Amino acid sequence: MPDDATESDNFFEPSSLDRRPGSARFIFNLIMTVLAALCTILAIIPLVAVLFYVLFQGGQRIDIALLTQLPPPPLAEGGGLGNALLGTLIIVGIATLISVPCGILAAVYLSEYALGSQLTQTIQFATNVLSGVPSIIAGVFVYGLLVVTGLTGYSAVAGGTALSILMIPTIIRTTDEALQLVPQDVRFAAFGVGATPSQCIIKIVLPAALPSIITGIVLAIARASGETAPLIFTALNSSFWPSGLFQPIASLSVSVYNFALVPFENQQELAWAGSLILVLLVVITSIVARLVTLQKN
Repeated sequence: MPDDATESDNFFEPSSLDRRPGSARFIFNLIMTVLAALCTILAIIPLVAVLFYVLFQGGQRIDIALLTQLPPPPLAEGGGLGNALLGTLIIVGIATLISVPCGILAAVYLSEYALGSQLTQTIQFATNVLSGVPSIIAGVFVYGLLVVTGLTGYSAVAGGTALSILMIPTIIRTTDEALQLVPQDVRFAAFGVGATPSQCIIKIVLPAALPSIITGIVLAIARASGETAPLIFTALNSSFWPSGLFQPIASLSVSVYNFALVPFENQQELAWAGSLILVLLVVITSIVARLVTLQKN
């Protein structure tokens, strides 16, 4: 017993917890703090550099004409990306209408009805794999499924379908995690007053997890809005205003890709301006997701 007491006293000796300047513990903490700060700065530098460079290059063309006019011919001046901006909103809107119900319903099934089963683990594994699949694969898949077969052809619907494939894994994972964070006691209380499982999910569980679900949806939209490869295979492009959901349609990402490759200065400037709009869309959606999370807390 005395030996144990002596060992305990030695463990809590002041020398082992010495944080005075010059001590080994103080120097180690200082080195790790500086190292963490440097890594943080290195992680932020690319983001800041991209934002400032795109702002410098594209900010010169930000005006009303950019948002309301059609792209100019190669040697003409002026023009804008109004059709591409509208096309992006249409395509992302279609993708959202497809992916949100599918993603939320799939997450509800995994979290509330098949929790812990082998099927749930298989679906979660497949979701993780799908989230890591390159976006161009989704475009090629929809190209073979809808475009080549003539079901939709090059169209906004085909483009929205391709983007929805990229959005669904994010929505499923975030919604599943949000539903699992709702305490089980809440469910038991609902069952105790006579609520059915569906009533409990619709009126209790989903409203409680709604802020996190919205955050996942916003992040999925932010990712999809900047995709280019799937839209090249599905929505193609157009120099005119959208004329229908089953017609080729312009998008900001494809317009930026096309204009960045041409030797005409005016169209290159439009490419930078389109890049700035895409960056601003991602920043705005990220801010919205952050505000929703803060409101939840």
